[in-house]
Amino acid sequence: MDIMVFAGLKEKIGDTRITLDIKNEPTVKELKETVYRQYPALEGDVFQVACNESFVKDTHILSKTDEVALIPPVSGG
Repeated sequence: MDIMVFAGLKEKIGDTRITLDIKNEPTVKELKETVYRQYPALEGDVFQVACNESFVKDTHILSKTDEVALIPPVSGG
C-alpha cells in the first residue's frame, strides 16, 4: 500500500511516500501500528489518516486502491 506523508513525518522519513506490505484490508488502527513498527523514528508522533481526501477514524477499513495520507497536526495563524 502506497501512502503519502506530509510535514514533520516527511522530514523524519526522508521521502514524500512510503510503501507498506499490508495484506488484506487493514483498519486505520492496524495501519498506524504497521507504520510505527516499520518506521521507528515516528514512534510517539501523532498523525491523522486521510482516505480519499477525508479524515477517517481508527475503525475505518482501508482498501489497497484507496489514496491514503498521514497528516500530522498543523498550526497556523
